[in-house]
Amino acid sequence: MTGTPIKLFVSDVDGTLVRHDKTLAPATVDAFARLRATGVQATLISARPPSGMLALARALDIQGPLGAFNGGTILRADGTIESAQRLDPVAVRTALALLEQAGVEIWLFAHGLWYARSAEGIRVPHERLAANVEPTLVSGFDGLDQVDKIVGLSEDFAALERLEAVVSQAIGPAATIARSQPYFLDITAPAANKGDGVAAIARAAGIPLPQVAVIGDMPNDLPMFARAGLSIAMGQAPEAVRAAAGFVTASNEEDGVAAAIDRFVLRVELPV
Repeated sequence: MTGTPIKLFVSDVDGTLVRHDKTLAPATVDAFARLRATGVQATLISARPPSGMLALARALDIQGPLGAFNGGTILRADGTIESAQRLDPVAVRTALALLEQAGVEIWLFAHGLWYARSAEGIRVPHERLAANVEPTLVSGFDGLDQVDKIVGLSEDFAALERLEAVVSQAIGPAATIARSQPYFLDITAPAANKGDGVAAIARAAGIPLPQVAVIGDMPNDLPMFARAGLSIAMGQAPEAVRAAAGFVTASNEEDGVAAAIDRFVLRVELPV
């Protein structure tokens, strides 16, 4: 256990903070209240757009900066955008062409909207809850600018992992490419990654990274694991994610965030 006191707790959202049905457990709300009572700031970082984070921030009484689009967009709890990292147009065209060639479903986020070709996809109902917006239906994505995120979707998880490698090789340093869920391949700006995102949040909060604790469940959380003073993986996270974390807590269905706050951040001894 690190001897450095934690002053800022940063949580991933889907697969971490919320349960599979996208709701907050009462135990999680109570744990965030315990952080406030002891003077530890808390906030969120997520692949979600800003619209999908503000209701959670209100429910948890978060006052500090939040990181949307994997940290590419830093916003206040009132919705004001402080900064935004967006994809280069050439990278957008290249990424879209590769996703089209692979035959995966595509979503694009820009101008505060979620663009999709269909509102009937298997992941659409959960995305409505996560993004807190309705999809804007389009026939194609040509002409859309100021792109915050492109998502490739597939229920063939292995194929999506292979596609991740293909897109990464083609775009290189022009984008951050990572899976935020086994079925989501996120493509964002180079600085829109959770490592740079958590560093930006810490700077805005005036807290050095060694005094920051982070928690997550997917490979796109690994960059923030590498930057923060304390890293915690969810119990259901892939083995590589658990191996990269300093500590492992219970799953998101078992109040893992609340347990991590008490055991690793506030260091309350919990019954075994």
